[in-house]
Amino acid sequence: MALDLTASPIASLTRLNRNPGNRYLRLIRERIAQFWERESPFAGAIEVDEACFGTRRIKEKRGRGAYGKTIVCGLFQRKGEGYTELVPDCRKRTLQAIIRGKVALDSVIYPDGWRGDNGLVDVGYGKHLRVDYGQDEFVGGRTHVNGIEGFWSYAKTWLT
Repeated sequence: MALDLTASPIASLTRLNRNPGNRYLRLIRERIAQFWERESPFAGAIEVDEACFGTRRIKEKRGRGAYGKTIVCGLFQRKGEGYTELVPDCRKRTLQAIIRGKVALDSVIYPDGWRGDNGLVDVGYGKHLRVDYGQDEFVGGRTHVNGIEGFWSYAKTWLT
């Protein structure tokens, strides 16, 4: 996992069949996930974003509406850790449930301009600084989501 090895090279290195190897890797990943779930909530400067994973291009359909895409919500603590979760949609209720469950109320949240991030102040997050992509703003001083965008880039390179 740390060396970006897939199941086949791991199977040949350990002399195990690929299927038990996949099962062991899944169990290790689940245990790591349980550990990090106990370490929540995130605090400090938190970047929030969502991304779509899946096929690169389907004729006539692009963006969030493309068929076969998996939507992932991500939280990234600057100079810290990250958290991702598969979500059924990018609705405000869905995204805010993840944020409320994982981020401390005194944190500073940096979302992008997606409307699902609206209303964070109403649920108790007083420090909410938005990056407005619609105004061609990608960095406004300390207001940016470059950390999580870099994570998405890395993840999409290795997972799709």
